[in-house]
Amino acid sequence: MIVTLTANPSLDRAVTLSAPLRPGEVQSAASSREDAGGKGINVARVVAASGVPALAVLPLAADDPFGIVLRSAAVPVRTVAIHGHARANLTITDPAGTTTKLNLPGAALGASDAAALVEAVVEACAGARWLVLAGSLPPGAGDDFYVTVIHAVRERWADAAPLIAVDTSGEALRAAVFDGHPDLIKPNEDELAELTGSPFTSGELCESGELPEAVLAVARTLVPEQAGAALVTLGALGSVLVTADGCFVADAPRIRVRSTVGAGDSALAGFLLADVAGATPSERLVHAIRYGSAAASLPGTQAPRPADLPTGDLKVAALHP
Repeated sequence: MIVTLTANPSLDRAVTLSAPLRPGEVQSAASSREDAGGKGINVARVVAASGVPALAVLPLAADDPFGIVLRSAAVPVRTVAIHGHARANLTITDPAGTTTKLNLPGAALGASDAAALVEAVVEACAGARWLVLAGSLPPGAGDDFYVTVIHAVRERWADAAPLIAVDTSGEALRAAVFDGHPDLIKPNEDELAELTGSPFTSGELCESGELPEAVLAVARTLVPEQAGAALVTLGALGSVLVTADGCFVADAPRIRVRSTVGAGDSALAGFLLADVAGATPSERLVHAIRYGSAAASLPGTQAPRPADLPTGDLKVAALHP
């Protein structure tokens, strides 16, 4: 089973335009949809859609309309009662796939709410293979909240504790890496640069084709001392996987991008699904890219299913420091 924690869930409203976004003007939308979102929920939806058991842990008030949308996602959940409602995030996508996002802060967590959420995650991890800590933290939760969860889970379950993956950014990611030592992190190149203080400029490196090597060099400062492995997503350029035993890069397939929202979450889910199936590191990387690409080809934050995955071979190469 794969357990996820979404401390800051969101009602994702996706609007598709028939023309480029014109700031400051009134503009008609071609279509819209609503999905129960939040990075951990997104991961759980993809995992569940593949037939692997998943459990999403999240805070949720009894009268929150978010619960109605969440039930339609068909994901097993364990909720912790709080005051306040889940935030709403707005995503606007134009015909070229350019995405504009507006994210609200979310309901505040009190000290008792946070403690109850940690306890719920600990109990949910009984027999789990992976625990995914994903997304931003809500008001009231300190930057070290994920560290608290990691320590509580490992203390409770010891050798039976699940592997822990972290997908967040900023100070929450920094604290999780340097104080929690997760088994896997999934930053994009910008989040990796912020985490490490790396000066690499992805635009220049993309043009020269040297971005994967630059990402490897930076990730190697973290793996395996601070994190067991790093899956670094590079958008249309594919992804890089850095482990204690080897490093790989794989290209992304050519697709028509409809929405990039949730693509990174789907990539993480694809990686974990391959791991649960006993795949090799390079196979896990390819599976991650297929799932991330499938998500980007779907509107809104839909969870890709195995039938949605792009076919064809993906080029995988070993990287050497």
